[in-house]
Amino acid sequence: MPHWMDLLRVLVGKELLVRYKGSFLGYFWSVLHPLAFAAVFYVVFKQIVRLEVDHYALVLVTALFPWQWLQNSINASPSWFLENAPLIKKVRFPRWTLVLAGALTDMTHFLFAVPVILAFLLFEGFPPKIEWLLWLPVLTAAQLIVAFGISLVIASFNLFLRDLERLTTLVMLIWFYATPVLYPADRVPEAYRALISFNPAGALIICWRSLFLEARVPLDSLFAAYVGGLLLVGFGAYVYRSLQWRFAEVV
Repeated sequence: MPHWMDLLRVLVGKELLVRYKGSFLGYFWSVLHPLAFAAVFYVVFKQIVRLEVDHYALVLVTALFPWQWLQNSINASPSWFLENAPLIKKVRFPRWTLVLAGALTDMTHFLFAVPVILAFLLFEGFPPKIEWLLWLPVLTAAQLIVAFGISLVIASFNLFLRDLERLTTLVMLIWFYATPVLYPADRVPEAYRALISFNPAGALIICWRSLFLEARVPLDSLFAAYVGGLLLVGFGAYVYRSLQWRFAEVV
């Protein structure tokens, strides 16, 4: 087993321990956050705006949990190298494992939240299907690739452009509304629907929602998510390799 895999295991374990140390609710914070947003959006769009969407609570829940994983990984990415500056300066190791460990930590939170999604589905009369066993790991891998690729780019650039942290938060807010999280993809006007194919997050959300509600995954959206994710990882690897020789100097 490559030594960096052992390192990843240690880093993920450390992140999980540090995140919940001294926290009374612990893991439940990662569940309460998207549930609170789902409740607010449900009241606003279903009760006030009166958006005509069947099973709107499920539409929200099946998208907000995957989105939270992506958002948490990307928003945290500017700090991964900065917060581990002593380690970077003193120890030789693949620094990209710090970024991957962050994405894996958020992936773990998401997987622990799947039973909460299941509870909502059962309550609304959508029992789990055997197809979940096939597609859940496939989609999880696709989202991990996307999250890691974007995070690696941001983490590497942020060492030299410190304003990138604030810009990332702003872009994520805009990206949230541009992604079919609060609304089904079929509510997007036909003229703009093709743009979802160029949005890896949009393709992932469509896949997650289809899996949970229909026990199927649109192959075109899955293909778009994987292609977009692999391109992002390739670009992230290029940026990382180009800049890593100066990491210890600038952290």
